Amino acid sequence: MAVALAAAVLVGPSVTKTTTDAKFQGKAIDEVTLKNSHGIELHAISYGGIITSLRVPDRAGKAGDVVLGFDKPASYWADPPPPFFGAIIGRYGNRIAKGKFTLGGKTYTLATNNGPNSLHGGNRGFDKTLWAVTTKDGAEGSSAIFTRTSPDGEEGYPGNLQVRVTYTLTEKNELVVDYHATTDKATPVNLTQHTYFNLAGEGSGDILGHQLTIDADRYTPVDDTLIPTGELAPVQGTPFDFRQPTAIGARIDQDNAQLKNGKGYDHNWVLNRKAAGLQHAARLADPKSGRTMDISTTEPGLQFYSGNFLDGTIKGKHGHVYAHRTGLCLETQHFPDSPNQPKFPSTILQPGKAYDSRTIFTFSAK
Repeated sequence: MAVALAAAVLVGPSVTKTTTDAKFQGKAIDEVTLKNSHGIELHAISYGGIITSLRVPDRAGKAGDVVLGFDKPASYWADPPPPFFGAIIGRYGNRIAKGKFTLGGKTYTLATNNGPNSLHGGNRGFDKTLWAVTTKDGAEGSSAIFTRTSPDGEEGYPGNLQVRVTYTLTEKNELVVDYHATTDKATPVNLTQHTYFNLAGEGSGDILGHQLTIDADRYTPVDDTLIPTGELAPVQGTPFDFRQPTAIGARIDQDNAQLKNGKGYDHNWVLNRKAAGLQHAARLADPKSGRTMDISTTEPGLQFYSGNFLDGTIKGKHGHVYAHRTGLCLETQHFPDSPNQPKFPSTILQPGKAYDSRTIFTFSAK
């Protein structure tokens, strides 16, 4: 059974903000630290809203950093750029086919930065921009609030988009991520968070022994460029059936056309939603450390990416080399390529309306 997280020294809850020595395009990078009284500690920076560290106690109460990343902020804007470690993703998380969509009778052209397709907002998405960051203590917990304006035409998208993303660390061992946006022109919006998790601790090896559960009877198959075919296919009888806890490595190398397209898991699951609002979507558990992470969301989809393109060329924290499948992403979002898929839930935000989305990561150990 799950047990309450503990740490050797219980301090917090607290939130602090500091200005680092690092500068991006001449502007100083801010860092925020959130702590609760159960030993969880989160660090994030104003570049990309990146979660650079997340320390969570294991079953013995020993805290370990469970997210991939770097020791220094400047490493996040190195050339070549790292693969979205810990960042806020926008305007559109995931892929848009051939970097084009039509809205209001006009065709918009985006950067094709992932083969023939546009990925995660383009060449300079929300992950590669500076955000203003403020902090607050509230009844729910300690928060870091990231805000920016995405101007009309940025990366080809229409409308001035006002965006706010809030990270809140609660005394219930929850990391709550709230997304809010408004626009002055109709535009696609699909925001998500791109942290790479390894619940055994970053740098500890691969994630193939992690046990994953996804509350989804269907998923969206993709073509060989990872664009959905439009089908909502049943997971039953396939390697995509995670309705019961299953080791990620159990079927990842099976002879399956979809696994070959993704070089492993890089697909969107259609969550079993019975009504609007927040509901449980997935659970990740590491048998070695005892750490577990439950995900609840208001979103209709979950992209599970098994770190297939990590290849050992990235040296992360403490000199750790991030080899194949040493981290995984569980991105709550709308479906890929929705602007070109009329049967998928719409991602178009209209003027006068608000985009509001919430995802909660709840940590425990057992």
